[in-house]
Amino acid sequence: MTSCTTPAPAAAAPAEQPVLAEVIRSGFTEGRHRGSLVVLGAGGEVEFALGEVAAPIFPRSSNKPMQADAVLRAGVDLDGELLALAAASHSGEPFHLDGVRKILSGAGLTESALRTPADLPLDPEERERWLSSGASREPIAMNCSGKHAAMLAACARNGWPLESYLAADHPLQQLVLDVVREAGGEPVEHIGVDGCGAPLMALSLTGLARAFRSYVTAAPGTTQRRVADAMRAHPEYVAGTRRIDTWLMREVPGVLSKMGAEAVQAVALPDGRALAFKIDDGGKRAMGPVLGRALRMLGIDAPVVDRIGREPLLGGGRPVGEVRVAF
Repeated sequence: MTSCTTPAPAAAAPAEQPVLAEVIRSGFTEGRHRGSLVVLGAGGEVEFALGEVAAPIFPRSSNKPMQADAVLRAGVDLDGELLALAAASHSGEPFHLDGVRKILSGAGLTESALRTPADLPLDPEERERWLSSGASREPIAMNCSGKHAAMLAACARNGWPLESYLAADHPLQQLVLDVVREAGGEPVEHIGVDGCGAPLMALSLTGLARAFRSYVTAAPGTTQRRVADAMRAHPEYVAGTRRIDTWLMREVPGVLSKMGAEAVQAVALPDGRALAFKIDDGGKRAMGPVLGRALRMLGIDAPVVDRIGREPLLGGGRPVGEVRVAF
């Protein structure tokens, strides 16, 4: 007698995300970047959405304000530039690396404690200088070394294990998980491993925008507000001298901005309005134009928005097209 089992139905394919930006070369549409975007009003309500904004994504480095918040809650006394560096995806400029060493030395630690992957500076100019000096890949040059130094300082402060500070069940990472849940106002449905090796907590785009809103609207003196204030006061430590997050926080008063790998961006204004988006294919060249359009939707009309929003395409060394927003 032969028995058969009915196969389980195939999972439905996810709906295709809308086009957020088009790649126009010589008048021809060469490609398209799809993704999702959410804009929150001052009260936290969704005012505008494109694509799927309620499903979890990995915010990547856009989670760093929450990770820095957890370090403060663990009792580490960081402020100013060094607190901004704890929330950074730094460019690897000399002042960034000096700051990482200061965080470590303040906790009685050295660079040898870092578990960041050996890497080169993120900024192309700094990378060229680094290599021309004869230096090679080092853990401190990795763009997340400020965050890792702060995490190690929290472990040293509390007597938590240093070697396993990146384990998801480590006391520090459990505290980070609590902070992410609280800030996003939703459960963390997935935990992965980020490029730097740290646990990575998923949030929806709406949750991510809500989290950034909570940092700019928090009461003065709270750990959330301390992180936001440090980042906004010292944006060059959050990113670098040639980076969009720096330009935006320096030139638009009160804005909190942090990008993440795979083309994630979150921004909050001091009145509580916020936005978050993700380009599905991770295409960073679409980020500036999409961010520029979203900022204009929030009423931000400053020269830096025009600067951010331009992404020319070159042919033979001259502009022949652009990455153009499609919404």
